[in-house]
Amino acid sequence: MEKQRVVLVVCQANTCRSVIAAELLKRELEREGLHRQWRVLSGGVALYARDGALVSLEARLVLRDEGIELPEGAVSTDLKQHRDWVARADLILAMTRAQLATLREHFPESHGKPVFTWKTFAGFEGDIEDPFGQPESVYRHCKDEIKLALPGVVSRLARGDFVALPG
Repeated sequence: MEKQRVVLVVCQANTCRSVIAAELLKRELEREGLHRQWRVLSGGVALYARDGALVSLEARLVLRDEGIELPEGAVSTDLKQHRDWVARADLILAMTRAQLATLREHFPESHGKPVFTWKTFAGFEGDIEDPFGQPESVYRHCKDEIKLALPGVVSRLARGDFVALPG
């Protein structure tokens, strides 16, 4: 059997966007029969990211709208404390271009790996902005943006269509 590849989805603190994206991606990979080829992890890259911060209530609610229930104690992962996750990732998808810059600057483990924004990987332009501290409607918009790009992300994962960028 082929080695399971790892896609690492990142945002600032891993309490909103990357959690939403990772959970939606896991479900879609399961539906498409690709869950044996790909393992999905998520984490935060910001200096203020911390292990064990609770996933935001709003993120939980918009996932619940999608039929996805997070475990009661779902918490964040600080990638500064889990650099091995970055090192073993076959692909890293960030929510913003600024997070790509943070990866390049503070995570040498990401160098030479295929690293994209979520939208760029799916063939779109722009970033998925942080909904933290905003009304639930902003979280819904964020989830909808993530979902819009999801078919493109899954399609590229299915084809293995990505290459490492220099550096």
